[in-house]
Formats: sequence, C-alpha cells, structure tokens
Amino acid sequence: MESPAAARSHPLEIIDVIEETPDAVSLVFAHPTEGRLDHTPGQFLTLRVPGTPEDGTRWAPRCYSLSSTPGIDDHLKVTVKRTAGGYASNWLCDNAKQGMILESLAPGGRFTVRDAPDRLVLAAAGSGITPVMSILRDALAASTTPVTLVYANRDRSSIIFAAALAELQESHGDRFTVTHWLESERGLPTAAGLARLMPAPTAATSAYLCGPAGFMDAATEAAALAGIDGARVHREAFASLTGDPFAVDTGAAAAPTGGASSDGAATVVVDLNGATTIVAWPREQVLLDTLLDRGLDAPYVCREGNCGGCAFTLRRGEVHMLVNDTLDDHELRNGVRLACQSLPRADELEVEFD
Repeated sequence: MESPAAARSHPLEIIDVIEETPDAVSLVFAHPTEGRLDHTPGQFLTLRVPGTPEDGTRWAPRCYSLSSTPGIDDHLKVTVKRTAGGYASNWLCDNAKQGMILESLAPGGRFTVRDAPDRLVLAAAGSGITPVMSILRDALAASTTPVTLVYANRDRSSIIFAAALAELQESHGDRFTVTHWLESERGLPTAAGLARLMPAPTAATSAYLCGPAGFMDAATEAAALAGIDGARVHREAFASLTGDPFAVDTGAAAAPTGGASSDGAATVVVDLNGATTIVAWPREQVLLDTLLDRGLDAPYVCREGNCGGCAFTLRRGEVHMLVNDTLDDHELRNGVRLACQSLPRADELEVEFD
C-alpha cells in the first residue's frame, strides 16, 4: 500500500547534469510517469536529498528554484549552487548523476509574475538568477513586455547562464537589456548603483528580486530610488526547512462540519479543488491543521511560513498570521494569507485556494 508521504511526492529521474559554472550545476528531470508536473515561471521544487551514514544524516529537504520555462522546455530543470557548509547543495553538486531518482514535492511558491506589468525589471544575485531566468524567458517568448535584468556576481566566471543570457540579448535586443554587476570590478552592489541601472518606470512597472538578503535589501531600496511603486516590488526568499515536508499529517478523526461548534469555533467556508466545504475552525488551531484534521487535501510544503506553498485568498472575515516570511505587501492587500500560520479572528470566514 502506498504511504501517505509517497502519495504527496513524486519520483523524478535525472536525465542530464549540466555544469553551469565551477560551483553550480543544473539538474534536468523527466516528468514523473503518472503525469506532468506543471509549474509557473518562478516556482520551485522541494527535493528530498539523500543523507550519508558517515554523518548520520538520513535525508534533507531543500527548495530549489526551477530554471526551466513552461512552453519552452520539455523537461523540469533546477539549478543548484554550492553554499559554504551547505550539506544538500554540496551533495547534489558532487553526487547527482544521470539515472538517479530523487523524490520531489509538486512545484510551489508565489514568486511569479501576477500583476500584469507593462515593463519588467529583474534583479538577481548569484543563484538568484534561477527563478528569474524562468520568468525572463517566459516574458520574452509570451509577451512584448520590455525587460531589464541586473545580475550581480563575484566575477565573470561565476555568472550562471552567461551564454544563454548573451543569446537572449542578441535575439531580443530591442526590448531586453542585461547588465552584469561584478564585485571584482565594482565592489558589493549598492542601492544607488543598482538604481542607476534600472529604467525610468511607468505606473505599471514591476520588479522581481532574488538573491541573498543583503542584495535584496539593496535592490528594494534601488527600486524605490528608481521610482518603482513599492506595491509592485516582489522578493523571493528561502529559509532552511526544519520539519519534514514529505510527511503527511493524516489528521484526527473527521470532525463534524457546518456551523460553529459548541466550544466557540469559527465557521469557515472553504473552496478547495473545485469543491466547497463548511468547516468548524477552532480558535487556536491554524487553518492548515484544521483542514488536514478533517481529511481535506490542502496544499502545503514547509508548514513554517517560509515558502508560500499553503497560500490562500481570504474572501471574507479576518485572520491573524503568526509568521509571514514570504508574502509581500501586494499579496497581503489582495487578501492572500498562509494557511499554516492563520488563526481565525472572526466568527464567519470564507477562503479560497487557487
């Protein structure tokens, strides 16, 4: 009998390993035999990286952005850069090979273009180019939107996708500009310096930023200096997962649904997977646990407020989020919340999962 964990995860076979730079590789996966794993440009895969008996590590869950672009690439591809002291990234760079099978959760994440920009500004540093590359290629192939990319690295040898970016600039030079910021030549990126590389914005210019926290802070300030509306500036960030996202909480026995319970629970109308269910939501239990306890297949990855895998739209009522390390101001204003961190603060609520 298939385990609950296996039901959530997918075995992905590595069909190619591409050395992008001396310290970064791309892993190309075939889609699982049970069907394609569709993703939106900017999303990530959560991989279960094997451990080693020597250090007592059984496995490690890690999120890696997809650099492949739907509609252009036939296969899934993630790009992994070594990090100092990073077990999973070093293991993959040293050991991943053709024919190896890794378990993966379905694509997740909300670092996706969703605000209909008429000009796109992308800023990346190091391996932050991975989701940005997927977004960039999609924008150039599927729209006429002008795109500006500012990409920071230590030196020229550390530029991931250098050849591909040069080809894109040559073929789309009328509306795509890429500027490389090399620390070996300019020092660390500064807000003022990055701002000078960004175009004069329109009211509908959007910026998407990905890289180390210090870089994204500088790029966020740069976007403000350049005049880009702060509500249209989006950041991607990953935190280390401490739990087991591959485990499935099978939940307790299903509780009665419909109407508030005798202990004063709130009532929430849940639109999930095309079905509507009315659930009693205990005041001190996060929404995700409430839904899983009742046997509802709510989406999630980290359960820690870091990844956005459990995001939903609050249509009615009010919630309090305990932690939010992933949703930006634009999403919050549009009612997006995290199920793994939301407690009810109204008697009646209505939520919808995309």
